[in-house]
Amino acid sequence: MSHSDRPAHHPDVLRYTAFATDPAGGNPAGIVLDATGLDDADMLAVAADVGYSESAFLTPGPAAPGQDGRAFTVRYFSPRAEVPFCGHATVATAVALAERAGPGDFVFDTRAGTVPVSVVDSGGGVLRATLTSVEPRVEDAAPADVAEALGALGWRADELDPGLPPRIAFAGARHLVLAAATRARLADLAYDFDRLRTLMLGLDLTTVQLVWRESESVFHVRDPFPVGGVVEDPATGAAAAAFGAYARELGLVPATAELTLHQGADMGRPGVLTVTLREGDARVRVAGAAVRIPG
Repeated sequence: MSHSDRPAHHPDVLRYTAFATDPAGGNPAGIVLDATGLDDADMLAVAADVGYSESAFLTPGPAAPGQDGRAFTVRYFSPRAEVPFCGHATVATAVALAERAGPGDFVFDTRAGTVPVSVVDSGGGVLRATLTSVEPRVEDAAPADVAEALGALGWRADELDPGLPPRIAFAGARHLVLAAATRARLADLAYDFDRLRTLMLGLDLTTVQLVWRESESVFHVRDPFPVGGVVEDPATGAAAAAFGAYARELGLVPATAELTLHQGADMGRPGVLTVTLREGDARVRVAGAAVRIPG
């Protein structure tokens, strides 16, 4: 970003990584705790300057009784565009706030809706945040769109897991879920960036959620993110929430379930996301640790 592109107000940007306890793991996020006075162009410029897959920008939010100082309006920007919701930046932001205001409950007013977040001290100085998604939905993916996605990825149709059929899932942002039949297929990711980005823009997708099922409740996932100007997202909370809704909709897991998603290992940034489903509650909970990145 050139000097002339910089916002008139230079905000302080915190850097945290989410879904890991090691600063070298998980998914980094930029956090601006006071974005008052920044317009859309300023926030996009800051996000581009930070260079992470997303940065979060906070302003005081509409607070219900008892939420004074713990309710915020949050907007999320990738280096290329605003996104309606970002799970890893939500987890990172909640932990950053809890380090300053103490563990407990926060409320984030996002473009996707209201997202409650709870932070607890899990011991050893590690704070862990749990976000509750907006109400999710799952829809069929058109065969032509699936074929185009496979073409962009360089995957064959017979390399998909027939037990986890393609769907588009939403829990704050839209994701195309594609399941690989083998771990080796998931590990080998080299795709046509522009071709996949074009398809995703047409379908209003935030990421493509690539999945391999290790066991009944353990999954390995990867998320190409060309619409954000990033080849791959290291740990994707919004996609994890959407995947929880997908798994429940297709009857892959019980109505009450806890799923473990491993992401980022193939990039050298391992992270762990915990997805919790509760019977009688359509919303999905996604939890993980977050720590500050030194420097």
